[in-house]
Amino acid sequence: MNERFSRLEKIVGNENLTLLNKKTVLVLGCGGVGGYVVESLVRSGIGKLIICDFDKIDITNINRQIIALDSTIGKLKVDVLENRIKDINPNCEVIKISEFIDSNNLDLLFNNDIDYFVDACDTMTTKKGVIRECIKRGIPFISSMGTGNKLDPSKLEIIDVLKTKNDPLARIIRKFVKDERINKKVMVLCSEELPIKTHDRTPGSSAFVPPAAGLLIASYIVREFIKKQL
Repeated sequence: MNERFSRLEKIVGNENLTLLNKKTVLVLGCGGVGGYVVESLVRSGIGKLIICDFDKIDITNINRQIIALDSTIGKLKVDVLENRIKDINPNCEVIKISEFIDSNNLDLLFNNDIDYFVDACDTMTTKKGVIRECIKRGIPFISSMGTGNKLDPSKLEIIDVLKTKNDPLARIIRKFVKDERINKKVMVLCSEELPIKTHDRTPGSSAFVPPAAGLLIASYIVREFIKKQL
């Protein structure tokens, strides 16, 4: 028994723990949602993580991002997150991509074999490109919708985007899926909570909703891996 993951092994079994160790997950966007996805996956024994974010930690990140501390302000998110991953599990393989991803360099994300793709980025054109590529390549994925201007994590769920409501970002992706005539389920992390109006272009955020969204995504992925093994 691997003592580091012995408590998880009690509920998933040694075979599944070994399975998780062989999996590779890519997380695009390492902020409020993506940081907690990575945190949960490394603590669940995932063997290889590809983390992608071009940004540096800002003081405004401290209220919700697990890597944002007074001591990490100004540092690249992927560098800080890699150090955290290695501190949790030195055996976890980490690949860092510290570039802004758009349609011109989207292929950078697919240079490795990926078992699951988590889109936690903020750029709409990139989200659409990820959906196209993952479907084309047959890679399972989850796309995170809006978690800003919300306070109630109990309203979060993972759902087919065509069944979402009350989320402006999900509305755009719903239209995209229909316009592109995508006939496969596009699973998203979404909240049915109505966004709080702040009259500010920069969304507000809480310490509850983005982290809970990340935990839900990681839980879903681990359960999907195990379910396919059963």
